Amino acid sequence: MPAYKTAFVSLAIVAALAASTHASAFTACQVTDTGGIDDNSFNQTAWKGVLDAQESLGIEGRFLESQAETDYDANINSLVNGNCDIIITVGFLLGDATQKAALANPEQLFSIVDYAYDPPLPNVLGQVYATDEAAFLTGYLAAGMTKTGVLGTFGGINIPPVTIFMDGFYRGAMYYNAKHETKVSVLGWNPETREGLFTNNFESLDDGRAYAQNLYDEGADIVMPVAGPVGLGSAALAAELGPDALKIIGVDADLYITDPNNGRVYLTSVTKRMDATVTEVIERAMNGSFEGGVLVGTLENGGVGVAPFHDMQASVPDPLKAELEQVRAGIIDGSIPVDE
Repeated sequence: MPAYKTAFVSLAIVAALAASTHASAFTACQVTDTGGIDDNSFNQTAWKGVLDAQESLGIEGRFLESQAETDYDANINSLVNGNCDIIITVGFLLGDATQKAALANPEQLFSIVDYAYDPPLPNVLGQVYATDEAAFLTGYLAAGMTKTGVLGTFGGINIPPVTIFMDGFYRGAMYYNAKHETKVSVLGWNPETREGLFTNNFESLDDGRAYAQNLYDEGADIVMPVAGPVGLGSAALAAELGPDALKIIGVDADLYITDPNNGRVYLTSVTKRMDATVTEVIERAMNGSFEGGVLVGTLENGGVGVAPFHDMQASVPDPLKAELEQVRAGIIDGSIPVDE
């Protein structure tokens, strides 16, 4: 079990690093991963947290988009010298660059989405999410909804913030099998061998279409892409085939809302409230309560969740909805483990 799920790691409050200032003078700066600020996924959701802070706290917000991984160091370093009260980096792949900058600039506050350091750094607050908890529910849901008995998933890159979704999805489906004596299979990921399908990027809609097509051709009628904007290509394919043939489970944001052109194909989405945690981190930096360590989003605290069924509300049987509520309660109280 990841350490961040068992305890909240904290250090002594570094209030001196977050000395009080007038709200109008406080600036939060964000560095995106390569998906871009408007990726309908984690960069955009994290940026919404900055925008929410602008509205509620009166701060200023700026961002730099990374076009390639080679931009990470340069973008972060330019903001270190850019009068940013806190620098927020988005994505696991910025972990090394953020650590390097934080060590070199101990008086600069940082926060990183989808990453945490062990041991923690006093000037970096990691934001991580127990997305396997919510994905477990969607795996259970999908196993109860499939007509073919075959589900599919694929990832962008084989990194923990991606595979944690796939772990939960797979294990939720297997839990459904155990409860109902069914034999629903999951293509695209095996949590024991850690092997599966990955596009090795977070940008190509063509890859999203191709990987979903391959899973569909193998019998999957519900697919969960965990690949940021790549998944939009899968949704476009599902829209052409029709949701009776292929349904999609979104990740990060409620894709029924962020991808309205294809909204009818989304059974639901696994949501990561990166906007809420980013706003909370900014508020902590402003009021002097900032700590290095990790902030964890869970089902219990609302940091992760399952989006509404929207157009498919009537298609999900009431008994299955009731089971999902029972499973959710079991995950929260610990009686249903999601990592076994």
